[in-house]
Amino acid sequence: MLLPRIIPCLLLHNESLIKSKRFKDFNYVGDPINTVRIFNRLEVDELIFLDILASKKLNEPSYHLIRNIADECFMPFTYGGGIGSLDIASKIFECGVEKIAINYSAINNPSLITKIANKFGSQSIVISIDIKYDYFGRRKIYSHTKKKNISLDPLQWAHTVEELGAGEILLTCVNNEGMWNGLDINLIKYFSSYLKIPVIAHGGAFSLDNISRAIKDGGANAVAVGNMFVYQKKGMGVLVNYPSEFELKKVTSDKSI
Repeated sequence: MLLPRIIPCLLLHNESLIKSKRFKDFNYVGDPINTVRIFNRLEVDELIFLDILASKKLNEPSYHLIRNIADECFMPFTYGGGIGSLDIASKIFECGVEKIAINYSAINNPSLITKIANKFGSQSIVISIDIKYDYFGRRKIYSHTKKKNISLDPLQWAHTVEELGAGEILLTCVNNEGMWNGLDINLIKYFSSYLKIPVIAHGGAFSLDNISRAIKDGGANAVAVGNMFVYQKKGMGVLVNYPSEFELKKVTSDKSI
C-alpha cells in the first residue's frame, strides 16, 4: 500500500517561478532550476510544474526549460501548460517528463485524453479541474484560458475524463489558491467519494494538519502545495522547504492507498 503523496506545486511564468493568489497577483519566487536543486537536497519524491502563461496565451511550452528541469530533477515530475495536441504531448514526454496535466485543452477536445492515454498510458495523464464558487456559492468549472465559468457539471466532467482514460485529477479550489485559508475539505470529499481515480487536492494549504485533513477527512490521494513550500510562512519571505520524513509520516500514517 502506498502512502498519500505531498507534492510541491510550482508555477512557471516566462521561465521564472511565481506564486499567485487565485491565479492572479503574481509574485516572483525564484529560478526553477535552483529551486529543483533545493528540492533534490530535501529528498522530495515528486514535483508539479504548471506554466500558467503558456496555458493562458495558448502558446507551446518552453521545451528547452522542460528539458533542463528534467535533467536536473532527481524525482519524477508533472508538467502542465500549453498542451493542445498529441504532438505537443509527445514532445514533452521526449523531454523527460513522467506525467502531463491538461485543463482547457481537455474541455475543448475531450478525445485528446484518450489519444494520450492510448499512446503513453493512463498513468501519464492528469486532468486539471479548477473549481470556482459563484456568487450563490455554487461550484463551477472555471477556465483561466477563457476567463469564465464553463457550463459543465463538475462531477459529470470528472467522471467523463475518468472514462476517457485520465489517470488522476488535479483538483484546484480557485477561491482558496494562494490565500493560506485552508484546503476545501468538502470540495475534495465531493470529488474523491465519486471517483475511482486518484484526486490531488490543491489550493489553500496552510499547515500540515490542514493537509492531513484533506487526506484523512477529504479522501485526497495526494495534496499539491504551493505557498507552504516556497515561503517561510504567511507574509514572510521566500524559503524553499519541505517537511521532514518524520513529519510526513505523521500526516499520512492513518491512511494508505
